[in-house]
Amino acid sequence: MMSTDAHRAAIAAESAAFAEVIGGADLATPVPGCPGWTLLDLVRHAGSVQRWFAVLLRQSVQEPPRTRDVDLRLPAGDDGWPGWLLEGAAEAADVFGATDLDAPMWTWGADGHARFWVRRMLFETLVHRVDAEAALGLPSTIAPALAADGVDEFLVNLPFATPFAPGVAHLRGTGETIRFHCTDAAGEWLVRLGPEDFGLVGDDLPHAADATVAAPAADLLLLLYGRSDRTADAFEVTGNEDLLTRWFDNSRF
Repeated sequence: MMSTDAHRAAIAAESAAFAEVIGGADLATPVPGCPGWTLLDLVRHAGSVQRWFAVLLRQSVQEPPRTRDVDLRLPAGDDGWPGWLLEGAAEAADVFGATDLDAPMWTWGADGHARFWVRRMLFETLVHRVDAEAALGLPSTIAPALAADGVDEFLVNLPFATPFAPGVAHLRGTGETIRFHCTDAAGEWLVRLGPEDFGLVGDDLPHAADATVAAPAADLLLLLYGRSDRTADAFEVTGNEDLLTRWFDNSRF
């Protein structure tokens, strides 16, 4: 896993790239990765999430917040959105610098420390940067080590995502396993679907899995987020196809 300092630096880089992508773009452009959204919806969502996470960190909340209302200070015109996104990232960076990121606090995921929100903000921003590029027909690049960290963040937290991704509750089974493998970076994960829950398991199980998905880390990350199709050439898929269908039908958030 990347360090928290690396996550902080990557948020700034991803926000800058996102802002550059939308500069001068038609904000009414549909976003295929987020059906029903336009680029305007996408950038407003991304910037709003950054500001909300910053509020959570500043207040070091210890229980689920009752509201997600924050002062968004929206721009007056369409040409103000890139700067607005950068302002939110700068605000978040200030909060990171003033916060003990190893301190316990409420999170919805596996890591009950402030650093959870930094890592979550990074991949929320990264995936939506890629969404914007895809909407505009632009190529996307994600460094393999960064993408592998994103795969880990997704798989570690997915079991806790039921409140806003109800399909996750259907990821149950009788011990079936799925292996996800990065072909260009250090990263391999084994997920076990049990009768009551599911999650990552260690190396104590046999190496063989009921299904395996292998791909470069960036492709694997976008597949997990529902932005790619496992039938594409980038993926080597073996094993129980019904199990994989159950996974991908219920795991997106």
